[in-house]
Amino acid sequence: MLIACSLVGWSGCALSAGAPISATDSAVTPAAPLPGTDAPTNSYIRTLKELGKSYSMNLKGAEATDSVNFNVRADEVVTAAQVTLQYSYSPALLADLSQINVLVNDQVAASLPLPKEEAGKLQTRTVQIPPQMITEFNRLSLQFIGHYTMQCEDPLHSSLWARIGNESQLSLQVSSIKQPNDLSALPQPLFDRRDASPLKLPFVFASRPGGAELEAAGILSSWFGALASYRGATFPASLTSLPAKGNAVVFVSASESATFNGLPIQAATGPTVTLISNPNDAQGKLLIVSGRDGADLKIAATALALGGSVFSGQSVVIDRIDSLKPRQPYDAPNWLPSDRPVRLGELAKPAELNVSGYNPGQMAVALRLPPDLFNWREPGAQLDLKYRYTPQPIATNSSLLISFNDTLIKSVELPSIEKLGSSDSLLALLKTDESLARTSRMLLPLNSVALQSKLQFRFMYEYLKQGECRDIIIDNMRGVIDPDSTLDLSDYDHFMAMPNLGVFKDSGFPFTRMADLSETSVILPDDPGPDDLGAYLTLLGRFGESTGYPATGVKVVNADQIAEQRDRDLLVLASGNNQPLQDQWQHLLPAKGESTAQYFELSDLPLRLRNWISPDAKANLREARSSFRFSAEDGSAYLTGFESPLQSGRSVVFIASARPNGMAEVTDALLSGEENAHKLQGSLVVVRGKHVESLAAEQDYYVGQLGPLRYLQWYLSQNVVVLLLVTLFGVLLLASMGYLTLRKWANRRLGR
Repeated sequence: MLIACSLVGWSGCALSAGAPISATDSAVTPAAPLPGTDAPTNSYIRTLKELGKSYSMNLKGAEATDSVNFNVRADEVVTAAQVTLQYSYSPALLADLSQINVLVNDQVAASLPLPKEEAGKLQTRTVQIPPQMITEFNRLSLQFIGHYTMQCEDPLHSSLWARIGNESQLSLQVSSIKQPNDLSALPQPLFDRRDASPLKLPFVFASRPGGAELEAAGILSSWFGALASYRGATFPASLTSLPAKGNAVVFVSASESATFNGLPIQAATGPTVTLISNPNDAQGKLLIVSGRDGADLKIAATALALGGSVFSGQSVVIDRIDSLKPRQPYDAPNWLPSDRPVRLGELAKPAELNVSGYNPGQMAVALRLPPDLFNWREPGAQLDLKYRYTPQPIATNSSLLISFNDTLIKSVELPSIEKLGSSDSLLALLKTDESLARTSRMLLPLNSVALQSKLQFRFMYEYLKQGECRDIIIDNMRGVIDPDSTLDLSDYDHFMAMPNLGVFKDSGFPFTRMADLSETSVILPDDPGPDDLGAYLTLLGRFGESTGYPATGVKVVNADQIAEQRDRDLLVLASGNNQPLQDQWQHLLPAKGESTAQYFELSDLPLRLRNWISPDAKANLREARSSFRFSAEDGSAYLTGFESPLQSGRSVVFIASARPNGMAEVTDALLSGEENAHKLQGSLVVVRGKHVESLAAEQDYYVGQLGPLRYLQWYLSQNVVVLLLVTLFGVLLLASMGYLTLRKWANRRLGR
C-alpha cells in the first residue's frame, strides 16, 4: 500500500505502509482508591491472576523466583503503589536465614521475614512500593530464600518451600497527564497497548451515515479490534452526540463540518485526519475523520489504518492512496501460513525460545490455525525441531517435553556426555559452544484442536546429588529452541462443511478468508439505529482481532442492493422488523420472528453430552426434529447460517433480534471467552441475555476445494451406496475385460 500525504504546516511525504502490529502487553484496570489516601484522580487494583499468573506461585529450593508483568498507561503517572500478598511457608525454615523479597524491575522494594510462629499458616501482608521504581513497563518479582539447617543442606530439600496465592493484589494510584494533539502518538491515546482492559471506543457520526461512511468506520473498528487483540473491543455508535468523557472517533463530511457540535473543524479539501481534545473532557481526545464525501472518509480511514504510524502533527491531508498488491486467501497476518513451512522464529521472539536453570519454565509458541483445514485422514502437521541444550557429564533422565495444547506429543531424551561418548565428533560439536545441537521430527495432530493453539516446550534437567556438603546448584544449564525450526501445514487442503457458527465465533470465518474482507458484504437494516451500527462496528472489530488486518475491502449495503452482492459472503443484521430480507428469505431462516412472537426449529444438539466437533461432517449433523413458538415481551436474539440463495458455495450469517438492544447481547456472546466457547456452534444459536443455546447443526454445503483424487476418496467414504455401486461396476468391468482377454487368447489358440 502506497500512501502520499501532506501535513498541515509541513512538507509532503510518500511512504510504504504495512499492516498494524497487534499488541499483547498487560496493564491494570479501574478499582477502588487505596485505603488511607485522599481521593485520587484514578486508582486500579488487579490480582496476580488477572495479571496473567493463572496458578499460585510455588517457590521451591534454597532460592526461587517467579514474576508477573504490569504496565502503566502513557497518559498516567503512578503516585502511590502497594502489593497485598497472601502467602504461606514451610514450618522447617530457619527464621533468621529465610525471607521473601518483593522486587520491582529487579530492585528490592521490601523483604518479608518468615517467623517460626506463623509458619504453615495463610498470611496476608501489605507492602508499600516506592512510586519512583515504577515505569511504563514493569515486572513484579517475588523471590524466596530459604534455609532449614545451619549445617550442610540439600538446596532442593522438600522442606524448602513458600507458596504465594494468585489472589494477591497489586494496587496503583495514578494521576492523569494531559497529552498533546499529535497524530504521531497514534493509536494512543485512543488505544494504549499498556492497558490490558477491554477497549470501549465510541464512534460518532455527524448525521445518518451512508454505505461508504460505514465502510470507513468498519476499517477503523477492525484496525482497533486487531490492536486490542485478545482483550476484546466494543464500539458503541452515536448519532451527533459526543461522549461526555473519554475518547471517540468522529466522522464528518464537508457539509457537516461547520455545524457539528461546534467543533473547530475546517471544511475538508480532501481526506483528512485530525486529533483534537474532547470539549466535554479535558483528558479525552477526538479522532476526526473528515472529507468531502464518503469516498474521502474511506481513503482517510484506510490511510490511517495502514500507514498512520508515519503521521505527525495535529492534522494530515491524504493526497492519494494506491493498492500495490491485492490480498490472497488465507494470508491474514495472524493466521499460520498453510502454503509453506513456517519458521518458529516468525511466531516468537528468539528471547522467548531460550531458558536457563535446572527447572526452567515452559516456552509457548502461539499458533492461530486457519479454520477450514481438512483433517480427514491426515496424520498431522510436520514439526522439524532444532534445539540445543547443555549436556550433563554423566547418565541422567533429562528430557525435552513437546506438548500441543497441554497434550504431550513427544518426550525427547537429552543424552549426557557419558552416553554420547567422548569421541572427536562430540568434541567438535562442543568446541565453539557448550551446548549441543540436536534435531527431531514429529507430527502434530490437528484433529479437533482449538483454532488458537499453543506449541509448548519444556527442558527437564535431572539434578545429580553429589553427597553431603557437596550439593551446590550451579546455574549453567541452558536450553534453546532454534528459531529455524519449522512447522508445515502445506499438506492440508482447505475444505469445510457449512454452516458452522463455531468457526464464525472463533475466527469470523468464512468472512475472514480474505483478511481485508474483500469478498464480504454487510447487509444493514433500511433504517439502522445506534444499536445496529454498534453491532456492525463491534463485529468488524472481532474480525480484525482474528486476522490482524483492517477490513479495507468490506462493502456495506441495504437489502435493495442485494442482487449486486451475488459473488460475496453476506453478513445480515436485523433488529425488530427493519430488515426486508427477513420476509424475502423466510423459507431459509430456521428461526422466524414477528415482534414478540418467535418460532424456532430444534434438534437434539442441546442434549449432546460432548462438545467435541468431529472433522467428519456427518458426525456433526443435528437436524431439526421439532419446532416451537413462544411469545415474550423482550424477545430473543439469534444467529443462523445457511448457503447464500444468490450463489452456491457462498455463505450467509443472519443475526437478528426482536429488539434493537438485543444486538449487544449477540456481540457480547461472540466476544466472550471460554464461557460460551462450546455453546455457540451449529447452524442456529439463540442468545437471551448471558444465556447462549445452540439449537441445530445442519451442515448442507461446503466451502473450499479438494484435489480431484482427494475429493473422490472423501466423496466415496461419505456415500456408502455410491461406493458399493462403484465397486460393483469396477468388478464387472474387470470381469468383462478378463473374459474378453481370455476369449481372445482361446480363439487365437484354436486358430479362429
